[in-house]
Amino acid sequence: MSNGPFLYDDDPAPLHTGTGRNRNGTLIALIGATVLVAVLSVAGMVLFKGTAADQAEQAATVFTRALVAGDTETAYGLICDKERGRIPPDQLAGEYLQPGTPEVVGSRGAHVDGKPVRYVQVRWDDGGTGRTTELILVPEGGTKVCGTSSAG
Repeated sequence: MSNGPFLYDDDPAPLHTGTGRNRNGTLIALIGATVLVAVLSVAGMVLFKGTAADQAEQAATVFTRALVAGDTETAYGLICDKERGRIPPDQLAGEYLQPGTPEVVGSRGAHVDGKPVRYVQVRWDDGGTGRTTELILVPEGGTKVCGTSSAG
């Protein structure tokens, strides 16, 4: 403490006179709230955006309907970069379009080279007869179509 002349007659009061408070409860509450916000964020994404299967099936539906409607711009916007390098826009329908009306009938997930992939089955109903194809969808700046094959 200093001994100099003071403006007032008494010495300056010490700044910390009481015992310190235990803040463990506040710290635990803060960590718990952070974990709760993280869990609610993930649950909210699934609730509002849908699961990976829902997103893939929705993208496949939009893609096939755009092909049937002749909307090459929309369909081309839904294919992955690898397919864009392989197929020009005017040949997209020839590669993916089948005769009939498309209907997404299911999907399954897998991992290829450590990356998630969805295989979406599309049934093309052509007046009682039909064929099933499988669209390969990958997460690439959104869910994108990245190939097709005949399903079993």
